Amino acid sequence: MNWLVAPNAFKGTIEADRAAALIRETILDANSSHRVELCPIADGGDGTCHLLAEILGMERVVLQACGPLGRPMEGFFGFEETTKTAFVDVSTVSGIKWLQARERDPWTTSSYGTGELILRAVDLGAKEVVLGLGGSATVDLGTGILRALGFLFLDENGREIPVFAPGFLSKIAHIQQTKPWSDLTFTILCDVDNTYFGERGAIPVFGPQKGLKLEDFPQFEKASRQLVELLQRKTNRILEDKPGFGAAGGIALGLSAFFETKLVSGARYFFDKVHMLERIGRADRIVTGEGRYDSQSDQGKGSHELLKLAKAAGKEIWLVTSGTDAMNSGFDRVLQLPDLDFSVPDVSEQAEKNLRETVGSAC
Repeated sequence: MNWLVAPNAFKGTIEADRAAALIRETILDANSSHRVELCPIADGGDGTCHLLAEILGMERVVLQACGPLGRPMEGFFGFEETTKTAFVDVSTVSGIKWLQARERDPWTTSSYGTGELILRAVDLGAKEVVLGLGGSATVDLGTGILRALGFLFLDENGREIPVFAPGFLSKIAHIQQTKPWSDLTFTILCDVDNTYFGERGAIPVFGPQKGLKLEDFPQFEKASRQLVELLQRKTNRILEDKPGFGAAGGIALGLSAFFETKLVSGARYFFDKVHMLERIGRADRIVTGEGRYDSQSDQGKGSHELLKLAKAAGKEIWLVTSGTDAMNSGFDRVLQLPDLDFSVPDVSEQAEKNLRETVGSAC
């Protein structure tokens, strides 16, 4: 039996590569004669570019950068020298995982640190930046990244507004470009189809989890619309609010004002880069998984995209997940994980134990 083990991360408990290794060990414990190929997956969510860089053996560039509230921390990105392409995750330094619940505040948090990573990549000769949007702490329309790349945001008196200043977005009255950019392009990996504005936009859907209060929605939307109008006047172009622009607090929308940007499905891009179709062709059975498969998973998440490829190739595919939402999603078998108590200190250890036992019972 030839297995392809290709799980996504089990959010909050097990990284994708660790989950793949655990599943492989469990399969081989049941039958050591089986052959198991590992290819942990990602779909534009937290850590997508990091995982891609690891699988493809890219150079890892490490540097100090600002976190979402300006605290210094170690950042990194993958660099592909042959194509002059940098692979950067917003979550690496601008991720919500670096903030305690009481620190989450979109009026203050900034993507500036991610811009510092991008600027370093440009210094190395990068012509393209592949940007994974998942897991951000910000709703800043990419202003932090733009500031790191030399764009100045000024108040009504023409004074520069410091990044990480409370209410940064609402204070912007003027934008200055201090450096010409003509040859830097962005390929932006996304795992959701939300626009920035609207009922399913970044503010009502993702704002609360990033610390935005319900009573602040109208004021935050007003500040966002004023900024988009300023960007349009500065660039003399219409900035259409597209599906996916709601991801990571509108980073793709802000960058598209000044740079050539291409917004793509994170899962499809990832699968193409790792030659997933070839891997599926070698397999008799595929095992994927994620923490909790739900209605959003059917809208471009890695497990669902892998399901479509497996079915098109006529291959059997299993899903390991918690909850019951996946039971009618088309997988040949759904291995249901027990629910976890996230209040206990050893939740990751328990998650690994549950994963082993659940897969082991099916093998």
